Amino acid sequence: MTVLRPDGPAEPEPVPAEPKPRWNTAELRRRVLIGAIVTWAVAITAIVVVRGGGDDPASIAARPSVSPSASETPFTVAEVYQALTPSVVLIETTGHDSRARLEAGTGTGVIANADGTVLTALHVIDGAEEIRLTYADGTKATARMASEDPSRDIATLTPDKLPETLVPAVLGGGTQVGDDVVAIGNPLGLTFSTSSGVVSGLERRMNRDGGEAAIEGLIQFDAAVNPGNSGGPLINDRGQVVGIVIALANPSGAGTFIGIGFAVPIGAALGGGEGEGQAPPL
Repeated sequence: MTVLRPDGPAEPEPVPAEPKPRWNTAELRRRVLIGAIVTWAVAITAIVVVRGGGDDPASIAARPSVSPSASETPFTVAEVYQALTPSVVLIETTGHDSRARLEAGTGTGVIANADGTVLTALHVIDGAEEIRLTYADGTKATARMASEDPSRDIATLTPDKLPETLVPAVLGGGTQVGDDVVAIGNPLGLTFSTSSGVVSGLERRMNRDGGEAAIEGLIQFDAAVNPGNSGGPLINDRGQVVGIVIALANPSGAGTFIGIGFAVPIGAALGGGEGEGQAPPL
C-alpha cells in the first residue's frame, strides 16, 4: 500500500545516533598508533634543532655553502693546462748558427703581452734564418727577434700575425721549494704536451759550454722536460708563469730528462736585454 503525504516539505527522518567509539576497535587503534609516530618525529626534530643551535634543518640545507673563489683555490694540472695552453706557441726554426747547431730546430714560447710579444729561450732561435710560430688554435706566423739577453738565455719575438683570439699568459708569482709546478711545451716534437712536478731547489747555478758565463739564480724542478720544451713556461698552481724553461741536467750528455730541469725566474727573464725591442713589463 502506498502512503500519500500532504504537500510541503517532508519531515526529515531522524539521524541515527553515531555509535560511541570503543577502545578496542581496529580503527581507533590505528589512529592512536599514527599519533604516536607523529609525536615521536616531532620530538626527534626538536632535539636536532636544539643541538644544531636553533636553526631549522630545512633552512640549513637550502643555504648556499661558502666556497673560495677560483683565484684562492689551487688549480689542478688539467685546469692549468686548459688555462695556459692558448698562451703557448710552437717555435720552429730553419738555418744554423756559428756554433754549428742543427739546421732545423723546435722549441716553445709563451705569449707574454697583449701586443703578442712571445717570450722564449735565446738558444731556441739563436742564428735561425727563419722563425715560424704555431699558436694553439692552429694559426701560423713568422716572427723576428725583438730583444735578447744572452746572460740569461732569454729572448723575445715579435710575430707578423696574431691569432684571432690572443690570450696572454699571467706572469709573476714567487716560488718555494716543494711548490707544485706544471711545464707545457713541445718536447721531441710532441706539441702542446704537459708534465707536472715540484720545485726542487732555488738559486741554482748552471755552467755553460764554450766559455760562456754561468747562469745563476735558476729554479730547479722535476716536471719532465726534454728538447723542444726550451723557452716554454713553468707554471704554478695558480696559473701564473713563474719561469722560462731553458735547460735540463744529464751527466751522460744524452740530452734527455733524468729528473732535473732549470728555469729562469720570470722576474729575471723580464729584466731587459739588448736588442731592438723591449721586454714585456711584469
